[in-house]
Amino acid sequence: MENNLGNYIELTPGIRSGKPRITGTRITVADVAIMYLRMGHSLEEIAGKYQLSLASVHVAIAFYYEHRNEIDQQIADAEAYAEIESLNSPSLLQEKLDAMRKYA
Repeated sequence: MENNLGNYIELTPGIRSGKPRITGTRITVADVAIMYLRMGHSLEEIAGKYQLSLASVHVAIAFYYEHRNEIDQQIADAEAYAEIESLNSPSLLQEKLDAMRKYA
C-alpha cells in the first residue's frame, strides 16, 4: 500500500495498527467498508454520524475496492482474534446471568 494518499487517507504506524484510515481521524477504511457494505449505512449517513466530509468517505470506499483483498483479510483477522478472545475471556456478566438462571 502507498504511504502518501493525499488529503483523505493516511497510514500511521502506532495509530490503529497502521491501517489505512481517514486523515485526522481514527476511522479506518475497514470501518467505513463494514458500515457501508455489511451494516447497510449510506455513505451520507456515515459522513454525518462521524462528522466526516462526504469526499473522505467516498475516497475510503474507493480505497477499499482498490485494496479489497488485503483489507478483507485484516477484517477477517480482527474478527478471528475477537472470537478467540471472547472464548478465552468469558463475560463476567454472562457468568452471573447463567448462575442466576440456575437458581430461578
